Amino acid sequence: MDSIKISTRVDEAFNDRKWTKAMNIEMEALQKNNTWDNVELPKGTKPIGCRWVFTVNYNANCTMERYKARLVTKGLTQTNGVDYHDTFAHVVKTNTVKVLLSLALNLDSTLRQFDVKKCILTW
Repeated sequence: MDSIKISTRVDEAFNDRKWTKAMNIEMEALQKNNTWDNVELPKGTKPIGCRWVFTVNYNANCTMERYKARLVTKGLTQTNGVDYHDTFAHVVKTNTVKVLLSLALNLDSTLRQFDVKKCILTW
């Protein structure tokens, strides 16, 4: 693998077309998925900041696939009981996977796997 400099600062990324393209792709996906709404900030609340995280994705043969930029929230600035109350992670439980595999085996079914490039969970 070639050595690729991964930006850690936004001002550096803005000066590199590869990173600005990755940031534009991320922003377009966020807008396309209606990730947020502009609303008035309620009195006594504070906005949650965000920052850019930059990575490089590689193919199975270790060649560079693409530059990836993600806009993430600074969730660590939130306080439990003040900014949020309940948390939930959308992660499959091991027993669920075991049941699914058992059913597929008993029903002589074929299982398929796929990757979701952009997954925006809302409720």
